[in-house]
Amino acid sequence: MGSSFAYVLGTAIVVTVVASIVSLYRSRVRSRRIRELIHLTDGLLGPPPKTKLELNIDDEIGSLERSLSAVAGEVRGAVKRLQIEAARREAILSSMSEGLLSVDKDLRVIFCNEAITRAVGLRRPFREGLPLLELVRDAEILAIVGEVIRFGKVTKRALKLGAASGRSFEVYAAPLEAAAGRGAIAVFHDITDLERLEQVRKDFIANVSHEMRTPLASVIAYADTLLEGAIEEPAVNRKFVEVIRSNAVRLNNISADLLILSDLESGALPGQPERVAIREVLESVLRTMEPEARANEVSIIPGELQDKDVMGYRFRLEQALLNLLVNAVKFNRAGGEVRVSVRNGDAGLVRIDVSDTGIGIPSQDLPRIFERFYRADKARSRKVGGTGLGLSIVKHVIEGMDGKIRVESQLGRGSTFTVTLPEAPAD
Repeated sequence: MGSSFAYVLGTAIVVTVVASIVSLYRSRVRSRRIRELIHLTDGLLGPPPKTKLELNIDDEIGSLERSLSAVAGEVRGAVKRLQIEAARREAILSSMSEGLLSVDKDLRVIFCNEAITRAVGLRRPFREGLPLLELVRDAEILAIVGEVIRFGKVTKRALKLGAASGRSFEVYAAPLEAAAGRGAIAVFHDITDLERLEQVRKDFIANVSHEMRTPLASVIAYADTLLEGAIEEPAVNRKFVEVIRSNAVRLNNISADLLILSDLESGALPGQPERVAIREVLESVLRTMEPEARANEVSIIPGELQDKDVMGYRFRLEQALLNLLVNAVKFNRAGGEVRVSVRNGDAGLVRIDVSDTGIGIPSQDLPRIFERFYRADKARSRKVGGTGLGLSIVKHVIEGMDGKIRVESQLGRGSTFTVTLPEAPAD
């Protein structure tokens, strides 16, 4: 009896110990697998774990492990694609020439690219969450962004930024919906050059209208006078017709110069560039100018005329040099001189100088004399019949042949125009 009880007790103890050991083992295995699952879920947004899960166990945790493992692969793939897309998008936005600015509901900057930081003059590195007021101190920008956030409506406005040296921008701002609340995104398009071109266009139209109005008014007035009876008076009719012809010639010259300038500015080329002998061109221009120089009592003195060739268009170069000679003669004094020379310039360049002993150009006018219709001496220009386009044509021709033109002048002592052109390579 006693031995049977001891046997049963011993067996029970052994079974209990074995059961405890098995239970402890299973508990540890279960804990390890749960830790691996936690590690797997924690690493969903990072690199995959180095140890792989045991997916061949057929229980509830095994099913969960297989599901999570499949989901983890999909999540990592999606995250990687999003990271690549985000990096690509940020690279595109950062390299945009237009300024881009986005803010949250509290007017804290979410993103701004280099173009906008350059425009507002930000010198320190940008940090996300920077208050907009620290980035931009322009009241109009703050007002635009504030309106978009308050009313949720797209806003488009033109403004000037003092921090960007007064450059003009067209700002397009729209609401930016987010879980935390409505923010705003604004695109800044620099329209300074467009405004400048528009002003040039307006000035050009105004100048053309002004230049043509005076000779047209003279033609109409003298023609009306002739029609009213002056045509029957020999003492005045010839004089009136000469005035009409003179103004008609002036109108024709303006039209011709405008067509030439339009052709030059369009970039249209009159064929293939050819080798042009500078000396031959200048000799032709000097022969053309002899009658006008005699009529104005001005002496044209050829200086050193070296045999130099350039690549370009003979007709255009002749036209440019003729315009320089015409100005040198017209704006000279009786008994004055014009000197012309061709010689070596800096390395690989040909230098052409046209100097006169005329009235000179005021220093404040020198930076603008190559502008269309700009005249330093307006009264004299109209008196001698200038169109105000000659020097602009010269500049376009010379620059079209990869050359440069500059001027030095002293008021009352004369001017020197210097043209430099690349010398043509040897045959």
